[in-house]
Amino acid sequence: MKNILLIGTGRFGRHIAVQLSQLGHQVMAVDTNEERISDVLPYVTNAQIGDSTNAEFLRSLGIGNFDVCIVTISGNFQNSLETTSLLKELGAKYVVSRAERDVQAKFLLRNGADAVTYPEKQLAKWAAIRYTANHIFSYIELDEQHAIIEVAVPEDWQGRSIGELDIRRRYGVNILGVKRENKTDVNISPETVLDADMTLLVLEENQKLKKHFHL
Repeated sequence: MKNILLIGTGRFGRHIAVQLSQLGHQVMAVDTNEERISDVLPYVTNAQIGDSTNAEFLRSLGIGNFDVCIVTISGNFQNSLETTSLLKELGAKYVVSRAERDVQAKFLLRNGADAVTYPEKQLAKWAAIRYTANHIFSYIELDEQHAIIEVAVPEDWQGRSIGELDIRRRYGVNILGVKRENKTDVNISPETVLDADMTLLVLEENQKLKKHFHL
């Protein structure tokens, strides 16, 4: 369990609050809007109405006591940037800030953010791949070079073992596990036989994934 400071409780912030609550974390929510704070109260440990660009207000929260500070302010990049910078100045251990444009991500990283989340861009890329490739069931980008995909077993791999196919050497991809009937099995071996009823969880460089699985 971690102590999380969540600044900004609009639609995206509220979704994060719900997920953090389900994971069992303690969440302090902050927003300038009383109505948004009321909406998020069922999912957070505590909440305050306040201006996150005010250094004294942030200092009163005890920034150093939070394991992660998440800034999800939308529609006002200046406030998001100021908040991110102030959090770091006040001793925040780890700051994650939301970006809505590429240039915003760069500024946030230069001004105190340890990481940036760009939900619109990330979801757009996932949706574009997921819904234009019939054999791709999930896509998780790890960085610009690597991704994990859940993919149907290629027809010419079916009925053959991982060892027989020599997948790592011949294709340069890493099979992390297999999935069948929504159950994931990571205890795979060279003797594991692939069939049409399962999907593969594959980690590799994006270019190799595109080549072998036609992304």
